[in-house]
Amino acid sequence: MVEELALADDAVAACLDAPAWALSEHELIAALDAAHRLEQRLAAVKLTLVRELDGRGTPRAQGASSTAVWLRERLRLTIPAARRLIDLATALDTGNPGIRQALADGHISVDQARVITDTATTVNTSTDAETADKAVGVLVGWASQFDATHLRKLGTRILDHVAPDIADAAAQAALDAEARRAARDRHLTLSEQTDGRLRLTGTLDAETAGLFRATIDPLTAPSGPDDTRSPGQRRHDALADVCRLALRSGELPDSGGDPAQIVVTTTYDALTRQLGAGALDIGLQLTPDTVRRLACDATILPTVLGGTGQVLDVGRQRRLITGPLRRALVLRDRGCAFPGCDRPPRWCHAHHIHHWADGGTTNLDNAVLLCGHHHRHLHHSDWIIQLGHDGHPEFVPPAWLDSEQLPRRNHYHRRT
Repeated sequence: MVEELALADDAVAACLDAPAWALSEHELIAALDAAHRLEQRLAAVKLTLVRELDGRGTPRAQGASSTAVWLRERLRLTIPAARRLIDLATALDTGNPGIRQALADGHISVDQARVITDTATTVNTSTDAETADKAVGVLVGWASQFDATHLRKLGTRILDHVAPDIADAAAQAALDAEARRAARDRHLTLSEQTDGRLRLTGTLDAETAGLFRATIDPLTAPSGPDDTRSPGQRRHDALADVCRLALRSGELPDSGGDPAQIVVTTTYDALTRQLGAGALDIGLQLTPDTVRRLACDATILPTVLGGTGQVLDVGRQRRLITGPLRRALVLRDRGCAFPGCDRPPRWCHAHHIHHWADGGTTNLDNAVLLCGHHHRHLHHSDWIIQLGHDGHPEFVPPAWLDSEQLPRRNHYHRRT
């Protein structure tokens, strides 16, 4: 298969260099149809490979916490996209073979295949496999006329065509299945931008959407006739108000042993002169005005850095002896340090590189942040942790995974 894919890759590369302007209109349309069909057929191959890798457990054997995380690191996918890929690969492998064949033949798209598998699962739950097979045949035929969105709408009443005697009862089952899909697909993604801002994207299920709107809507009304903020800006400011209220409530869970709090980093020179520019412990930069404003209305733990960026001192709170060291770890690692892991600091354990029971010391040079999965994995594998020349953790893979044993780092938390 690898050789065949390499030949296909060469053929596609040749098409990239071919002058599209030289084609007639008829040839352009034919080429577009052929490219689209090839895209779907390659998707069928890709899904087969994903299913096989997932079934073998290769991602976990290589240290990933899940196949989705491994795919994100390997193919640069988002986690939701990786999960959808795995779900569809599983559905095509275990479901009606006609769906996979239609995709392999280029007759349906990946999005249409996902709709058809979801609908077939719902029909099979409500009736039987034979009726589900009939539904698949009808939907595959409709796919030549309707896109995935329209196909999903038609699928909610597919039993009107293949089993009208039980259509009403099955319609309720379809609604229930849609609710389960909404719960499965719920997610919120936080993406750091190069200018220090944070981009929020995601999908809320119906219940969470109701909670969110009930909380934020009262805070989004214009403050008066002179309020020139746009609706989007008012929603942004309302979300900030909700976060402030939550922090002041004192009822948030601990974050790695510390209360929920804001940590602002500044340099020693700036601290001795006046409160200047700083940065949050999650890496976002702050202007001097923002730092001064936070100092007025939030609990700030100052972290003092030397000229080379090393941690000299960390704000200390009473009773939490390990608090300063953990905050220094968060500032350095920003999350689980294992290559490819995106777990945030609050989900991480502080791990001794040289085990404390074997004489290891409890300090920053002998500590690393690891999520629960990778903490357990490191204790039962041949990975080696070391600090690089710049003081950041590196992970040397076992020889069976990389014969050259080149050190690897987690670049996820520092992509900006």
